[in-house]
Amino acid sequence: MPQIANRVAGFGTTIFTEINELAAKHQAINLGQGKPDFDGPAEVIDAFRAALSNGKHNQYAPGPGVFALRQGVADHAGRNYGLEVDPNGGVIITPGATEAIFAAVMGLTDPGDEVIVIEPFFDSYVPDILMAGGKPVYVPLHAPDWTFDPDELRAAFNSNTRAIILNTPHNPTGRVFTQAELQMIAELCLEFDVTVISDEVYEHLIFDEAEHVPIATLPDMFERTITIGSAGKSFGMTGWKVGWAYGHPDLMKGVAQAHQFVAFAVNHPAQMAVAHAFTLPKSYYDDYRAVYTRKRDLMMDAIQAAGMTAPTPKGTYFVMADFSPVFDGDDVEFARYMTAEIGVAVIPPTFFYSAEHKYLGSRHTRFAFCKGDDTILAAAERMRKLKG
Repeated sequence: MPQIANRVAGFGTTIFTEINELAAKHQAINLGQGKPDFDGPAEVIDAFRAALSNGKHNQYAPGPGVFALRQGVADHAGRNYGLEVDPNGGVIITPGATEAIFAAVMGLTDPGDEVIVIEPFFDSYVPDILMAGGKPVYVPLHAPDWTFDPDELRAAFNSNTRAIILNTPHNPTGRVFTQAELQMIAELCLEFDVTVISDEVYEHLIFDEAEHVPIATLPDMFERTITIGSAGKSFGMTGWKVGWAYGHPDLMKGVAQAHQFVAFAVNHPAQMAVAHAFTLPKSYYDDYRAVYTRKRDLMMDAIQAAGMTAPTPKGTYFVMADFSPVFDGDDVEFARYMTAEIGVAVIPPTFFYSAEHKYLGSRHTRFAFCKGDDTILAAAERMRKLKG
């Protein structure tokens, strides 16, 4: 009897699929998956239509991505962070950031290598490492402020460490790593000759006084960092699945070697539209942050009115709330109760931890506030039943 491969046999179905199906069954307001329920900029959608209809972009795009978009990524890195990125050898366009991370892991690590993962983590990181034959090594963030212990971080590095996957602004906690924290990571990477795969898809979703500092901008780090970005997060078009990776050409060669045999090329007209998106003025990003700041504040009001506690996120469109004041079970039980009985779907974060550290997230839940204001307010009304 034919069998599936051992490398995927233990993965199971993602928690997002389970919660989305449960939400549909109970007609719950879905604050689980990070999928906006409103469109991105109209002129970017118009650019997609134009690319579809002009007869020039309905066949394969170049494998590394169309030059206009690679140039847009490079210009953006230079304009915002002072980085000199080569649009030819230093940028690869990918079908979403998820594939960019997979290609980076596959192209930059070998079987038996150790790859450090900061917990809680985006759910594709560990399967990527395992499929590459690597060994994940976990460093947890600790509530309530979601910071790492410097001693635990240092203990994770050794002569077998090949890479670290960094995510800032951080999903699911909403943390934005400080420059001091990034400097600590950078010094360890330099000491142990470690590559950084830096997931920075929420780079433009930062709030209040927080500042996003790409680790590639720190001294001697550009040469050992792959930086990942996403049109879905920067421009609100998650369904287009356009992402990118950039870095020093010597490192990007490994990403490109893997990418060409995973996806080869990315949706051509979508790339042209995202290239146009990179020409939007600075005011677009200012307005984007203002919109999400309001949504974050509505979400925080809803969480507090329901009797839960949470640190105010400084980035992303997620917040991790402590539900222990209103519910006695674990995070999976709470997510099912919230969806079926309260009518609001949320994500249990223990799926973003190693077995050893699941207890750190077992009394928390993740809310996504990338929804219309009316949706968040309707969810808040239902959630008040928790406190009662």
